Amino acid sequence: MEKTKKKKKWPKIVLLVFVLLLVGGGAYAYSVYHSLTKNIKEMHEPITRSVSDKRSNKLDVEKQHPFSVLMLGVDQRKNDSGRSDTMIVATINPKKQSVEMVSIPRDTRVEIVGKNKEDKINHAFAFGGTETAIKTVEEFLEIPIDYVVNINMEGFRDIVDAVGGITVNNDLDFSYGGHHYKKGEISLNGEEALSYVRMRKEDPRGDFGRQIRQRQAIESIVKKAISFSSITRYQDIFDAVGNNVKTNMTLSDIMNIQKNYRAASQKIIQHEIEGEGTRIDNIYYFIPNEEDVQELRDMLKKHLDLKSSDKINTIDKPNSNDKTETNSKDSNQ
Repeated sequence: MEKTKKKKKWPKIVLLVFVLLLVGGGAYAYSVYHSLTKNIKEMHEPITRSVSDKRSNKLDVEKQHPFSVLMLGVDQRKNDSGRSDTMIVATINPKKQSVEMVSIPRDTRVEIVGKNKEDKINHAFAFGGTETAIKTVEEFLEIPIDYVVNINMEGFRDIVDAVGGITVNNDLDFSYGGHHYKKGEISLNGEEALSYVRMRKEDPRGDFGRQIRQRQAIESIVKKAISFSSITRYQDIFDAVGNNVKTNMTLSDIMNIQKNYRAASQKIIQHEIEGEGTRIDNIYYFIPNEEDVQELRDMLKKHLDLKSSDKINTIDKPNSNDKTETNSKDSNQ
């Protein structure tokens, strides 16, 4: 087996969209509200079920129940059903005022729900779209997935242009996609930024180097989006999001989340999945460490206030003994 470093994906517009959906209040509330109202019809894409099989009661964000979100970054091009290049699961607990995020490596070998076969987890979207991806992730992590945010990665270019471009500190001199990127602080427009975060094979660090660039880009986008100078850009930002994002969240869901869960966004804890890379039938797979995955399952269940039977607790009465736990695999953002 090929030893593989712990995978960490915070790519492209996925984290930006999540932050915008979660944080959009304060001085920007009025502008954000009307931008969302205008674009929610384009963004809203319901799923067939009203509640996950792993919940006994319907989620109620007005009562501040902890909830989960699956963020899918889909590289979907013309005449192609697409694959989820990025899969991030976030659980949000307003009483613990924290967000737990787990990035699932795209090559993770799992059972694809409905296909009775093991394959790369990012193929679940290609096999059955968003709902197959949701069910497969639910079985892998053994938690309910309440919301999904599906992002066409081509839209990253539009998001960068909407915030007026980004600035990053590049640590590798390279050329890619017809652009040259010198070392040091560089400014990028949408087209340049898209190539910057996509380059992987020319980097001696491989996917790890790409993840560094993706995280730089996300941090720069979020910084620009929440800056005072971007007040007048929210319409452009949400137009770009509306054209490239689908979610089962309703406008009511989004507004309740902004109202009741904002404090949780101040503490985002990132988790990695440990494992090894190997080839099976000459195809590369990431084989997660089962003990590590079980620890993550237990942590996510606790953060969602789930019982051992995988059913949700009613959290109207806070438990003063609950405390967020981290371990050596976590890194605070």
